[in-house]
Amino acid sequence: MNNRSIVQLYITAQSFSPGPLPGPCLARKATATPRRACPSPALPLLILPRSPSNRERPLPRNGGDVPSAVPRRLGTEWGWRGSHGCPLPRSKAEAEAIEKELLEDYRFGRQQLIEMWGHACAVAVTKAFPLPSLPRKQPTVLVVCGPAQNGAIGLVCARHLRVFDYEPTIFYPKRSLDPLYRDFTTQCEKMDIPFLSYLPTEVQLINDAYNAVVDAVLGAEAELGEGRGPCAGILATLKHVRIPIVSLDVPSGWDVEAGSSGGISPDVLVSLMAPKQCARRFLGRQHFVAGRFVPYDMQKKFELNPPDYPGTECVVALRAPQ
Repeated sequence: MNNRSIVQLYITAQSFSPGPLPGPCLARKATATPRRACPSPALPLLILPRSPSNRERPLPRNGGDVPSAVPRRLGTEWGWRGSHGCPLPRSKAEAEAIEKELLEDYRFGRQQLIEMWGHACAVAVTKAFPLPSLPRKQPTVLVVCGPAQNGAIGLVCARHLRVFDYEPTIFYPKRSLDPLYRDFTTQCEKMDIPFLSYLPTEVQLINDAYNAVVDAVLGAEAELGEGRGPCAGILATLKHVRIPIVSLDVPSGWDVEAGSSGGISPDVLVSLMAPKQCARRFLGRQHFVAGRFVPYDMQKKFELNPPDYPGTECVVALRAPQ
């Protein structure tokens, strides 16, 4: 064998040696198995399509390239900013459209959505009020539930708080006849979560008995007038409590878009999927967003611009306005 043949064999061996490979040579599952040499350049390459995830197709970052369809002024005007994203507040119609698409196009079930929201709200409560930080020896929390979907989310929140070693008590004066909501009620009863027969009108009794109140009375689906109906007495009491209030999605008595109109003043707000327009007027100390489960294509379609969720977190706290 002459020198030219030896050099040719050396070059051929090097071209087939194992090592880092360019992307087109790897299928999706290659990261879980040892890497192999690329096939011969003479053979056609099979490139498998892959659906990008949130990590692979990051949403626009503050200060980075933002599509023209996402106006910068909204994020600046609203003032709430996550570490990497600035969720844009949504109108009531937009929130309903997002939920409708989740139910009809993505085939989420109502029970599934309520369960995810309730769990995320309970996690937000544990972040806002960790067990060691509670002022009272007993980790008591009062969960006030309305008759509609927000009330059902409150029931699920109470159940998860019980799992997290809190001691929730539920006030659910107008129980829904919806079989799904009745199931949530049964679950709480089976877990020995007490239900109040009435809400004390003497506010000091509530202040002395509980560390915080979860407001799940009226949500985004409620009309403003409902705060002046059967729920008026509840809201009147909650307006005067001195312990912290955690509102789920929309503070009870608030207009979804205009904001406060004589409603309560919560210390913590947990926005579901995305903040609503009324969140612009929220002046409490902590604002959480629970929208990690929303599929990426929907985030892009509705221009949600969610913040980054670290690790496996299902909720994230937004930074307060400067």
